[in-house]
Amino acid sequence: MKREKPRLLVVADSNSIHTARWISQVTGKGWEIHLFPSMDHGLIHPELRSVHVHHTLYGHRRDTDPTVKVHGIPLGWRGGSFWAIRALNKLKPGYRAKALARLVRRLKPHVVHSLEMQASGYLTLEAKKKSKGVFPPWIVTNWGSDIYLFGRLPDHAPRIREVLAACDYYSCECPRDVTLARKFGFKGSVLPVIPNTGGFDLKEAAELRQAGPASARRVVMVKGYQGWAGRSLVAMHSLRRCVDLLSGYEVVLYSASEEVILAARLFEADTGVKITILPSGTPHKEMLAWRGRARLSLGLSISDGISTSLLEAIVMGSLPVQSNTACTEGWLKDGVNGLVVPPEDPEVVESALRRALMDDAFVNGAAEINYRLAAEKLDRRILQPKAMALYERVAKDTEAPAFSTKGQLEE
Repeated sequence: MKREKPRLLVVADSNSIHTARWISQVTGKGWEIHLFPSMDHGLIHPELRSVHVHHTLYGHRRDTDPTVKVHGIPLGWRGGSFWAIRALNKLKPGYRAKALARLVRRLKPHVVHSLEMQASGYLTLEAKKKSKGVFPPWIVTNWGSDIYLFGRLPDHAPRIREVLAACDYYSCECPRDVTLARKFGFKGSVLPVIPNTGGFDLKEAAELRQAGPASARRVVMVKGYQGWAGRSLVAMHSLRRCVDLLSGYEVVLYSASEEVILAARLFEADTGVKITILPSGTPHKEMLAWRGRARLSLGLSISDGISTSLLEAIVMGSLPVQSNTACTEGWLKDGVNGLVVPPEDPEVVESALRRALMDDAFVNGAAEINYRLAAEKLDRRILQPKAMALYERVAKDTEAPAFSTKGQLEE
């Protein structure tokens, strides 16, 4: 007699590539996977596969994969769902927490997993408060700045403490955030520290890299975030100070906000250095190909986890120049396989860029180190079983009968 499939309920942004990549690691492994969107926008990322998505209201989207089963009230067009959801927020504040609590009661998942804290974690906490009876084992995963930055804000610190007191398991990408979680009072089990990216197809990555030494590349990749955390304007200012070294180079901006695009166009007009701005939604394979043609990759922010762009640079042999507020521990050794800089000091960033643009031996040596690092720590074939193992451990700890202790469903 076959036992029931274990049910995993993920609470996360249904339109996030990071959500899609994480879930892809456990689809097709005998689990029944459900996704409750942390933000009720009715959207589904086109890379999501083999999952039940529980919207309130949603409009038709042609790019939703046919393996995705959508639940909720369908409306004929996306605009209609947008306005209806806005009305719901005004008429019934807190309705999402009630809906999540109802889903937990009906679905009876073996594990609840909130990806990210400020939207997903807070929402799951409110649902747990509204739940009757025993709440399933709850994993909280820290993304980016969830604790490192928001934990310093008086409006968020008490809520973070409450989430960490209520959940059973905590996962994150770097030891820094394990220490912070403990300081915030978490007393549960810390799951193994692994990247949230889901790893890379290293064979495909090698095929996308420009042939020859990394020092022969003439592209500079710049992360274009500017706002509450991103500091791309500092990056552009620092590059302007290095214009004497940029002859023959192309600067490629991605994820660029409007003010950064304006600064980039002025930079191009003033210096003659070619600027390429990658549009929003550029396919990941194309992004990797650009990274594989880049001599260096510059990313500055006042707070981050393991930046996905940092890991892409490691995999593609592009020298990482990364702000010291990201989780570089265990990945970068300053001056050996990358350069670690303060995010808001253009003089220090300029100095790092000059070394990255002038020191061929350093750039080539760093690329070789990073190729080996990627093989050891970023191969999808290595990381995927580790992601599965997180759920297997929770199942084993709670003795859920639908699971076997060897990570396979019992028939």
